Amino acid sequence: MSIHQSLISPTANPDLERSLRERIERSAALSGGLGELEPLAVRLGLIQNTLTPRFRDPTLALFAADHGLAVDGIGKLQGRTTREHALLALQNRLPCAVFARLQGMQLSVVDCGIAESLPPHPRLLARKIAHGTRNSRVGQAMSMEQAHAGVRVGMEISDNLSGNVLACAALGQGADEAGALILSRLVDMPVRELVVSGPDMRQDDLAHLLVVLHSAQGRHRDVSDPMEVLAAFGGFETAVMVGAMLVGASKRHLILVDGIAACAALKVAAMIAPPVTDYAVFCRSKTHRGLDEAFALFHASALLELGMEAVDGTGSALAWPLIRSAAALLTEVRDFGEGPPTTRPNQLAVASSRF
Repeated sequence: MSIHQSLISPTANPDLERSLRERIERSAALSGGLGELEPLAVRLGLIQNTLTPRFRDPTLALFAADHGLAVDGIGKLQGRTTREHALLALQNRLPCAVFARLQGMQLSVVDCGIAESLPPHPRLLARKIAHGTRNSRVGQAMSMEQAHAGVRVGMEISDNLSGNVLACAALGQGADEAGALILSRLVDMPVRELVVSGPDMRQDDLAHLLVVLHSAQGRHRDVSDPMEVLAAFGGFETAVMVGAMLVGASKRHLILVDGIAACAALKVAAMIAPPVTDYAVFCRSKTHRGLDEAFALFHASALLELGMEAVDGTGSALAWPLIRSAAALLTEVRDFGEGPPTTRPNQLAVASSRF
């Protein structure tokens, strides 16, 4: 399976956009303006190229993999290994898994390259490219063949989805740091801006992290092609997300982007086929300055800001009801042009019985 830029249509449609805005304005006339829901609803209509966008069978996919950079003491997941964290997700013991179930989202864990093996599970997609990437400080995180294999895996996953919504989040020690390295190189931004979580981040932790990341950047200082950058810094989960996003956009599916690694995947995908960003909505649950910088690269803002410290994926699960509500403005709220409100027959009967 291959993807070419021409297979992904830009969502720009001035006539449809004008009709969508008029429809929402008529709905807002009944209750007042609805703030950020209004432009979100317009985007959803443009993504599906219709006045009545409908979404079905949303999937929250946690793309899991280990990174060689983790041997340098970065990317710890609350003291647990990537495998342990993936098992917690499969057992519905992580907040994102519980929230996804409550909101009617299908949770899947994609083993893109966890260092250890996982037991079979109905919601586990075993697509391991290798048992973790290599350390990008000492060489390429993965070969070009592995990078392309990861993209093909993501294409296959997205092509076989039953629904038309895919939420992408990464899970793994070193995933955020690898994503920051990719973004830093592709947009020529200091990696420090992408990894600083905020003013409360311990300076000794930041100093150690930057030593590791600057060393990796120096090792691959001459790399600039997006696929070569992906191979240089990793990881397998990012490569798989690239393919999933490309095919999702080609099918006019909604793509929820949650976290630094998912932003890195979107940037790589956008350098292959720029219109892919038209189909992306950005989610988050935690305060992180680096995420602000990553979203700014796409001239976007997140749907939520809850100040949590939860792993990626939580933002998508919590944002999904907001997205459904925005779509309902176009599909469920009665158009003002249909006439004035009326009293139903049973309401008339109840009213007349009172006199």
